[in-house]
Amino acid sequence: MTELGTGGRGIGHLVCGRRAKWVVLVLWLVVLFIVAPFASKLTDAQDNEATSWLPGSAESTQVLELSEDFRPQQIPAVVVYARESGLTAGDRSRIEEDVRELKQLRDHGIIGDRTRGPVYDRETGPRAAQIYVPITMDEKGWERIAPAVDSIREDIGEEGGRSSAEGGGGLAVHITGPGGTSADFSEAFEGIDSTLLMSAMAVVIVMLLLTYRSPSLLLVPLLSVIAALFTAQALIYLLAEHAGLTVNGQSAGILTVLVFGAGTDYALLLVARYREELRRHEDRHEAMALALHRAGPAVLASGATVVLSMLVLLVAEMNSTRGLGPVAAIGVAVALLAMMTLFPALLVIFGRWVFWPVIPHFGTADPTELGLWARMGRRITHRPRMVWVATAAALVLCSLGLIQLRAEGISNADAFTGKPDSIVGQEVSERYFPAGSGDPLVIISNQAQAREVGQVVADTPGVVPDSLGLPPGTKPAHEGQVLFEATMSDPADSEAAKDTVERVRDAVHAVPEADAQVGGGTAALLDMDEATTHDNVLIIPLVLVVVLLILCVLLRALIAPLLLIGTVILSFTAALGISALAFRYLFDYAGESTDFPLFVFVFLVALGIDYNIFLTTRIREEAAHQGTRKGVVTGLAATGAVITSAGLVLAGTFAALGTLPMVAFAEIGFAVALGVLLDTFVVRSVLVTALFLDVGPNVWWPHRLAREEDNHHVGSTV
Repeated sequence: MTELGTGGRGIGHLVCGRRAKWVVLVLWLVVLFIVAPFASKLTDAQDNEATSWLPGSAESTQVLELSEDFRPQQIPAVVVYARESGLTAGDRSRIEEDVRELKQLRDHGIIGDRTRGPVYDRETGPRAAQIYVPITMDEKGWERIAPAVDSIREDIGEEGGRSSAEGGGGLAVHITGPGGTSADFSEAFEGIDSTLLMSAMAVVIVMLLLTYRSPSLLLVPLLSVIAALFTAQALIYLLAEHAGLTVNGQSAGILTVLVFGAGTDYALLLVARYREELRRHEDRHEAMALALHRAGPAVLASGATVVLSMLVLLVAEMNSTRGLGPVAAIGVAVALLAMMTLFPALLVIFGRWVFWPVIPHFGTADPTELGLWARMGRRITHRPRMVWVATAAALVLCSLGLIQLRAEGISNADAFTGKPDSIVGQEVSERYFPAGSGDPLVIISNQAQAREVGQVVADTPGVVPDSLGLPPGTKPAHEGQVLFEATMSDPADSEAAKDTVERVRDAVHAVPEADAQVGGGTAALLDMDEATTHDNVLIIPLVLVVVLLILCVLLRALIAPLLLIGTVILSFTAALGISALAFRYLFDYAGESTDFPLFVFVFLVALGIDYNIFLTTRIREEAAHQGTRKGVVTGLAATGAVITSAGLVLAGTFAALGTLPMVAFAEIGFAVALGVLLDTFVVRSVLVTALFLDVGPNVWWPHRLAREEDNHHVGSTV
């Protein structure tokens, strides 16, 4: 027992001592009793307004804020009617009646008296018509979008929310435009927290059963993770309500996945070491104290890597990315706290029987010494250089799939895994009307130069010339400024429309003393793309620096951290390459969002490095007693099974994002899950092992382990 030392004994027994374990349990029960009411309110604190996603300094954001001085912020829902053979007299009567009905609507922020239309297509015998119904977007506006659109459907007799056309040239009715699309997005996000919670919990339960082969043991990490999630949600809710923290649907969904994935990983890593110590020590309190003393630094380093990597997101220009940083960091920090306090306390309280039916009895042999990973390590020792060169070459080959990556943004039509009514309506509308109708450009300029600004906008290619004008009810907010709207000829979410925005901006900015700015939905998409490109270039190197510094401090070396960073980058590019090929040829996705590479990188590096940390800290521990090369084999044998299990759990929890009907979430979940599996089965078990075996003791340079490889008593001086 003397090897634990007073420091290790003190730290361990603060959590799992004979009395301390009960104190820890009571403290957590008190915390959960206090936070439970707040955790359930996190959904109410979400801010899904456009400004919570847009870059704060972007021109479109400024226009959005200025436009509130001209009129209540609003978003139009567009009702589209179409009959390929031409609208009948009955169709036109119905449309006129619908307009009268819609003008009476006041439900859920609908501004019925500002309803515009019907607008017919320009055919001699019109085949389509549009009605524009504005919906107020105040602080609760996004919560009302879906109910407002449902109210419009009910009012026009389309309660099912789908086309009334059943072939045979019938009248098709759809609700599209920004309002219709936003409603479908809102419905896609509806229940996201519960969906991800159930999906992640199911994955964790299955993987823990396969890993532990114990129905009783799986309850301990599961209860600890749920406690961590509730505590994190409550803390984030309080910060959102009282400290200005921004939370949206994206960050709240990712929070659930991170807490379940990271928390379960930490539990698996700690249990593996605890199981070892139970075979060496009769007293379970002493065994847990030793497990915390030896595995704790690696787990803490892993958690710190994730937390600091997430906090790097605070430098992002995108408000949504910047808001994700502290939300994710808080979630992982709370998960780490729960797994280092509540989880070990519960394990010690339950005793050895919790491992039933595979109970680690005192004095029994550790099965990992003769297992698969021990055999793999011994085989790699024969030709480590050939192994790592071949493995690296295979990963480079996989990285070539990056030529198929299309991280240039996803149009609304391609954003859903299915095809909701708003997308069908958009396609119908584009056949008969200018493709950008319903989502116009918004231009604000000085009133004195308004005529000149309006003329250059109308003359810009891509703008429908006669669409420019003041919308009904719009007045200057104060003398000296005016607001215009203009329709584009291309779909508002297309690359062609973004090019039009750039041309319009160049044109109006050139008007002397006009102080003109261009916003609207397309301008926001353009600004988001530019901000995300900036964030990719800035954040990815910063995360690498953070991870490198943590590895240097943890391993007290330079060569090993540099090698690990290199393997992580190679793993990331390979995962991205394979994912791009899968998206093109397997799932038939049209492209990826511009922030896709950034999110995949941050999650893969921050979470995937966990396995390298756990492996290399164990190798370093063994190297101090038996030399580096033998320590590599022992470290791989001791950690192989648990790291594999942890990787499967984390991959499974991220794959749960695929249960959402959104392409962006499905792509992130697939790529991160794939990357984690590559880290687990290829990079950590083969590439890192072979590299460490080939480089030998020099991997610890400049630490003295690099010089004292053959001194088996070096552990006393490290």
